Amino acid sequence: MAMSGNVQDGAWSVNVQTEPAEMGGYQSTIHVRHSSPEGDFEHTFRHGRKFNTERDAVLDGLREGTTWIGLKMARTIKM
Repeated sequence: MAMSGNVQDGAWSVNVQTEPAEMGGYQSTIHVRHSSPEGDFEHTFRHGRKFNTERDAVLDGLREGTTWIGLKMARTIKM
């Protein structure tokens, strides 16, 4: 069973979906979305780490996604 999580605020959202990793544990896929006057931004990526529990994979995925949003909104990264 896959576990998922979502966090959103105003013009941005982060969605995380877990799945079993090939060699055991769990990995997460992160989808970030941000709307701004310059246009909509969406990016999906796989977390670089594997986790022992789905809960840890979801929580760290949400943390990673909100970090991306923070960097995007601060214009630290541009895609």
